[in-house]
Amino acid sequence: MDAVVLKVLSENEVIPDTRVFAKNNGKKHQEIVGVMKSLQSLGDIIATKELSEEKWILTDEGSKTLSSGSLEARLFQCVSENGSQLDELKKSFEGFSVAFGKATSKKWISLDKASGMVTKNLDCIVDDVQKDLESLNLGENIPQKTLDDYKKRKLIEKRIEKFYEISKGPGFSLETEKLATDLTTEMIISGAWKSQAFKAYNFSANGRLPDSGHLHPLMKVRSEFRQIFLEMGFSEMPTNNFVESSFWNFDALFQPQQHPARDAHDTFFVSQPAQCNKTQIPADYMEAVKKMHSEGGSGSIGYQYDWSEEEALKNLLRTHTTAVSSRMLYKLAQKTKSTGKFEPVKLFSIDRVFRNETLDATHLAEFHQIEGLVADYDLTLGNLIGMLYEFFNKLGIKNLRFKPAYNPYTEPSMEVFSFHPGLKKWIEIGNSGIFRPEMLIPMGLPEDVSVIAWGLSLERPTMIKYKLDNIRDLCGHKVNLQMVYDNPLCRIEKH
Repeated sequence: MDAVVLKVLSENEVIPDTRVFAKNNGKKHQEIVGVMKSLQSLGDIIATKELSEEKWILTDEGSKTLSSGSLEARLFQCVSENGSQLDELKKSFEGFSVAFGKATSKKWISLDKASGMVTKNLDCIVDDVQKDLESLNLGENIPQKTLDDYKKRKLIEKRIEKFYEISKGPGFSLETEKLATDLTTEMIISGAWKSQAFKAYNFSANGRLPDSGHLHPLMKVRSEFRQIFLEMGFSEMPTNNFVESSFWNFDALFQPQQHPARDAHDTFFVSQPAQCNKTQIPADYMEAVKKMHSEGGSGSIGYQYDWSEEEALKNLLRTHTTAVSSRMLYKLAQKTKSTGKFEPVKLFSIDRVFRNETLDATHLAEFHQIEGLVADYDLTLGNLIGMLYEFFNKLGIKNLRFKPAYNPYTEPSMEVFSFHPGLKKWIEIGNSGIFRPEMLIPMGLPEDVSVIAWGLSLERPTMIKYKLDNIRDLCGHKVNLQMVYDNPLCRIEKH
């Protein structure tokens, strides 16, 4: 076909319309476009000009009308010679309302309201809609008013059709030579490169994007928070155990076994295996926790109930990373006992937790918790407030307020609020407190050692940072992956 195009150009100088050329040669238009692009790749043999034209084409409904007749004509054919019941026609004929309205306006049929009978007014009809679409399909002109009406009926739609004008290029020739795209070793050795024609190098062409992974916005913000903790001298806790026992998740934190958070409505319990191996929990520590819950100690009266070992051994998906904190603090207590010397620690974790939440725009059943803690001698509420100011100041958040709160394992406890200039109101950004002696003493930590801790979610600051108002646009199976590919770098202004 290349030779045919070049021959026509040599005789006529120009092919004004590739659509007409394709039709005259019994080819599809796309085939001629392919030939044109093939010739373009050989250099400047031809020159092309892209043209376009608005054209009315038939929709699926229009094509059905062309082959089977208009809705009103098909309804006319459905009405029997002796008439048909209106209700029966409604049930059996798809698109009845439009068809009935058009057929009655053309006075092809009429309705007896008293009997509900539809009868024909004519023996035969001329389907002008079908005839108009036949004319349109043949390229004939149709009145604009008629076209507008058929567009409203969704029988036709306007489409921009692209085609090309082809003319001779500066290097026009009936003989074509395929241009080489690469300089090979053989060409250099034989000297063939001296006479070989090469395809022009396109310096503006985009290179192929390298295959690579893409960091999710959550991971980018997580890296920023992690860097802040590291800059403040904190060490990261191991958080690779999503399944925890109720003992480490609740009991070790002095959270009573009848607490609402331990109900199946709030916690995901594991059915297989339903319980952890008892040997995984130090027996003396379990006994100390049991005694603190049921009897109290060190000035506390405990909760005064029969503590259940069976309840403590239940497996669950951890509801907070504080379960990891309880393990780390117990480990610190054992190290202190063995060495006889307590060493202050600063620990943090950022990882997933699971709660049986009702899903909405701001809550998921799986989310990330950011947690920091400091264990040292004689820490007070003033130390906690000072640490919170330092931490949030690193995030660029300086305007803080604190509100008393209740947590089973911290006393005192405080919710942290910050003024949001965009929303023009105070919003909660975290929770904090000093771990209760009832939690620390059974572990074996010295009585004058205190632990201050605070936590916040990862999803909320990420949503604010990336201007998302629905958490399901950030996490979950319906997330747009293109958002993950395109989202910008996260930079937190650290002060």
